[in-house]
Amino acid sequence: MVRVPLSPQERLRGERFGLLLRQARGQRSMVEVAAAAGVSAETLRKIETGRAPTPAFFTVAALARALHVSLDDLAATCAEAAEGGDEQAMSA
Repeated sequence: MVRVPLSPQERLRGERFGLLLRQARGQRSMVEVAAAAGVSAETLRKIETGRAPTPAFFTVAALARALHVSLDDLAATCAEAAEGGDEQAMSA
């Protein structure tokens, strides 16, 4: 199976998602959050750094639950940044 390359908007959305996770994690360690979500620390690292810009739904849901973040809020914020190409949203 061949993967279609991601568009710039999809990459931006993935970067925004990673930033949101890092902010929500706060002072908690990556290992602690990953364990609470039932994912590997390497998976969380890849998502947070934008190297995995399109994580699986259940991975996103588990991370949101572990971080006490609404899936609706995550989706809305990531979509806004990607659709508008808003560079300022990335620094928020």
